[in-house]
Amino acid sequence: MSDTRQERIDRIAANGAFDVIVVGGGINGIGVFHDLAQQGVRVLLVEMNDFCSGCSAAPSRMIHGGLRYLENGEISLVRESLNERDRLLRNAPHFVRPLPTTIPIDRLASGMANAALGFLGFTGKPRPRGALPIKLGLALYDAIVGRNRMLPRHRFRGKAATRAAWPALRSDVRCSATYHDAWISHPERLGMELIGDACAHNPEAVALNYARLSHAPEGLTLTDGEADQRLAVSAKVIVNATGAWIDQSAASLGAKLSERLVSGTKGSHLILNNPALMAALDGHMIYYEHSDGRVCIVFPYLGRVLAGSTDLRVNEAGRTACSDDERDYILGALQALFPAIPVASDQIVYSYAGIRPLPFSEANFTGRMSRGHAVRRLQGDVPQIGMVGGKWTTYRAFAEEAVDLVLQDLGRARQGTTRDLPIGGGAGYSDQLADDLVSRLDLTPARAAHLVDLYGSKAATVAAFCAAKEDQVLPGGALTEAEVVWFIQQEQALRLADVLQRRSPLAIRGELSVDLISATARVMARSCGWTEARTKAEITRFLSDLEIYHGVRLTQSEGTQS
Repeated sequence: MSDTRQERIDRIAANGAFDVIVVGGGINGIGVFHDLAQQGVRVLLVEMNDFCSGCSAAPSRMIHGGLRYLENGEISLVRESLNERDRLLRNAPHFVRPLPTTIPIDRLASGMANAALGFLGFTGKPRPRGALPIKLGLALYDAIVGRNRMLPRHRFRGKAATRAAWPALRSDVRCSATYHDAWISHPERLGMELIGDACAHNPEAVALNYARLSHAPEGLTLTDGEADQRLAVSAKVIVNATGAWIDQSAASLGAKLSERLVSGTKGSHLILNNPALMAALDGHMIYYEHSDGRVCIVFPYLGRVLAGSTDLRVNEAGRTACSDDERDYILGALQALFPAIPVASDQIVYSYAGIRPLPFSEANFTGRMSRGHAVRRLQGDVPQIGMVGGKWTTYRAFAEEAVDLVLQDLGRARQGTTRDLPIGGGAGYSDQLADDLVSRLDLTPARAAHLVDLYGSKAATVAAFCAAKEDQVLPGGALTEAEVVWFIQQEQALRLADVLQRRSPLAIRGELSVDLISATARVMARSCGWTEARTKAEITRFLSDLEIYHGVRLTQSEGTQS
C-alpha cells in the first residue's frame, strides 16, 4: 500500500469498472476484499470512515470459540469459531495469543434444565449455571476441537485450589473451571495488515477509506470524502458488508428488501488502570455471571484491565458510547466479583461501545440471540450479496462464504484458500524478533519491543524507515514522528483518530495528552499538507470525540487526562 491516496483515486478515474465493489471496511468487508484479491479479482473496497472504525473497533478483544453458544444449540458455529481461532493463532501470532480463561462457580447442578431448553430453542433468560452444566459444556467444547488441538484441555479446581490461585475472588465461590481461548492485541492493525497483503498481492485491488458509494438510475458514483471528488464506477456484484447498517445501506444501493436483516445489541467495555486487579487476575480472563444472569469478562490487556460487557438491544444503528448506567453496571459486577479490591470510576482510562450486527431475532433475552452469520442475495439494479451477522473470530470463514457466491456469479473458479495464509507481520514471526532487533540494529530493548508489538516480523522494515528520517519520540510515549509518517504513507491514516486510536494503542492504553495530540497533529500537518486552520480543527474534533465517545477528558491548559 505504498501508493498515495491520489494515485489510488487516479487509478479509479482511469478505469472505474470493477468486478466487485465491497461496501464496508470493517473486518468482514476487509476479509472479503483480502480473499477476492487472492483470487485475482479486480475489486474495490469502500469505507465511509476509517477502516475498522465502527463495530470492528469495539470488540471484546477475544478470539474465541463461543462457549456460551453451546447453550443455544449452535454447535456448528462453535466448531467454525474454534477452527478459525486456531487459524488466527497460527496466521497472526504477533497479535493473537492464547488466553487461559477461568469460570468461578458457586453452585453445582443449577441451570441444567434451562441449558437443555436453550439447546432446543428457548429464548428466555437463563438460570445461573452450576458446575455440572459447565463441566458438560467444557467437555463438549474440548470434543469439538478434537485431536488437532492447539490449546490445553479444560481442568476443574476445588475450592481450596481456586482460593489459592485467586484469593481475591468473592468468598462464595465453591470451585472453578479453566479452559483456553485467545485474545487479540491490536484488532484494527490486523485489519490494516489484511488490506496491505491484498494490495501487495493484487495490483487490481484498491481500498479507499473516507469514501462513499451511492446509487442512482444512471449508475454508481464513488465520492472521495477528502477532496469531494466524484467518480463514476461500476461493478458486476456489490458485497454489502456494512454490518449494523446493512438494512439502510442495501436499500440505498438499490436492493429491494422484503424483511429486516439485522438486530442490533450494544456492547460497552471499560479499560481500567487498577494494578491490584491486574495482579489478582494472574494472567487469566475471568468469565463470570453477574446477578442478572448476563455473562461478563475481565482480563489483562496491554498493561491495563479490560472489563465488559453489556448486551442491550438497540433499534437503530449509529455511533454510540458507554452510558453512565452501563459503566456502573460493569463496575458493580467487578466489585462483586473481587469485593476486597477497590474498583472505581476514577480508574477508567478509556471506554468504548459498539453495535453488534446480529441476525434479526425476536428473542426476549439478548444473550439468546445468535452470534452466527449468513450470506443473503439481495436483488437490485446491481446484484448485492449481503453479509448478515458475524464476529471477529469468524471473519475469514464468513468472507470465504461470501466470496464463493461472488465467484459463482462471476463464473470464476476459486484459485486458492486463505486458510493457511500468514497475515502481515505474522509471516516469519518468532518470540526472538525483539532480541534480534536489539543486536542487529542497536535498538534499545524498549524500542525493539514496541516495534515488534505493533508490526511483528515487519518491525525491521519500519525501523529502517524511521532510521532514514530525522526521527524523535513523541511526548510521553513510545511512538515516534517517523511512525506517524509510516501510518500516513503505508497505512492510509488521514485523521488524528486513525493514528492515535487505530494504528497505535495510545488511546486505549490511556496514554494520551494534549502535548502528544498536538505533536502528532503537527507531524500530520507537515506530511498531509494541512493548513493551520485544518490542524486546529482536527485537534478540536479529536478531543471532542474522545470525551463524548470514550469518556476521556483532556484539559488543554494542563495537558492531562481527567
